[in-house]
Amino acid sequence: MASLTVLKFPTEGGAEQVLSTLESLQKQQLITILDAATVTWPEGKKKPRIRQLYNLTGAGALSGAFWGMLFGLLFFMPFVGAAIGASMGALTGAFADVGIDDAFIKEVQSKVTPGTSALFLMSTGAVLDRVSEALKGQPFELIASNLSADQEAKLREYFSEN
Repeated sequence: MASLTVLKFPTEGGAEQVLSTLESLQKQQLITILDAATVTWPEGKKKPRIRQLYNLTGAGALSGAFWGMLFGLLFFMPFVGAAIGASMGALTGAFADVGIDDAFIKEVQSKVTPGTSALFLMSTGAVLDRVSEALKGQPFELIASNLSADQEAKLREYFSEN
């Protein structure tokens, strides 16, 4: 089963650095990255920069429309205002099916702020102890995932050892 995980970094370059590490781990077959996107929010800017890892929809990759709707909802809707608020109910309902609910949205919005970055990762098959070891010493916070409660607790336990 694939998981969507969001990691927040205290620096603008943290997400890209960890993505590079994860791509290296993928070459060692320690994780399979189905898709990913980085969000970098430079200080003094009104909105973040977003980069999707895979531009083509491959096996398991998320569509650009998914990322576009998700990041629009997370980072750009506050600037649009209530003019299209009614249609947002249907959109948030669709995201809830994949573990993205109002609590997820509010948490990401409150934590990914100017001067930080985030990695949105859709992955499967992670060898958690090896991935954890490779990320040891890299400062980040696990914001959310759609893993089961037990899986997420184990992931948080591994990463808290960093």
